[in-house]
Amino acid sequence: MWSNDQKVIVVTGGAKNIGKEIALKFLEIGWRVGIIDYDMQALENFPINDEKKVFLYHGDTSDEYSVSEFYIQLKERFGRLDAIVNNAAIGGFKNFLDLSVSEWKRVIDVNLTGYFLMARFGVPLVLETAGKGAIVNISSTRALMSEPGNEAYSASKAGILGLTHALANSLGPKIRVNAICPGWILHEGEIISEKEHTQHLTGRAGTISDIAEMVWFLVDDEKSGFITGQFFVVDGGMTKKMIYI
Repeated sequence: MWSNDQKVIVVTGGAKNIGKEIALKFLEIGWRVGIIDYDMQALENFPINDEKKVFLYHGDTSDEYSVSEFYIQLKERFGRLDAIVNNAAIGGFKNFLDLSVSEWKRVIDVNLTGYFLMARFGVPLVLETAGKGAIVNISSTRALMSEPGNEAYSASKAGILGLTHALANSLGPKIRVNAICPGWILHEGEIISEKEHTQHLTGRAGTISDIAEMVWFLVDDEKSGFITGQFFVVDGGMTKKMIYI
């Protein structure tokens, strides 16, 4: 076990895209980071592999045994836990009448049950080792608006908002729980047209850094210590824009 003076955060789905940027942000500011991700190739390609700073774990957040083992090994490695970022998700976009029950369940298992499991097994470690902490759940603007073929994804993302305010009630005042609803966030290497950028009220689509900065704000008790049970829409204003065909 390394010295447990440094704060520790875990990020699900932290080996690529939004999760990766969140992980790198906290490594940059001096935290140690635990990452659980189902994508083995992404884990192998994570840019930092210093075991004193980052714990990379191949696992499925929808499986309670995988989550439990992740936290056991995290405690052995770092000795404490201060924050949890639930980010891992799958899409499952499909014509509603073609969507199978098993496909529906898989999306709900990863996108919602996985968040419950990470909190259920992680909170005791936060309370035992740090005494207080924060949880940030990554939802989506699709929790608030939708389009055809979004049933499983949108239901899971809306469920995250309910889980967030429920956990805030159950875990306060020791642990604050908030959610972020990203809009169109450009993933690594994604390029879109100028027209697609300028449809946003900000004149551009979002970046993974936009979400990482918001996570940092919500985790930092000095910046957001009076905020819990809330969700924050980070979408360049798109959900406030009337669109008529």
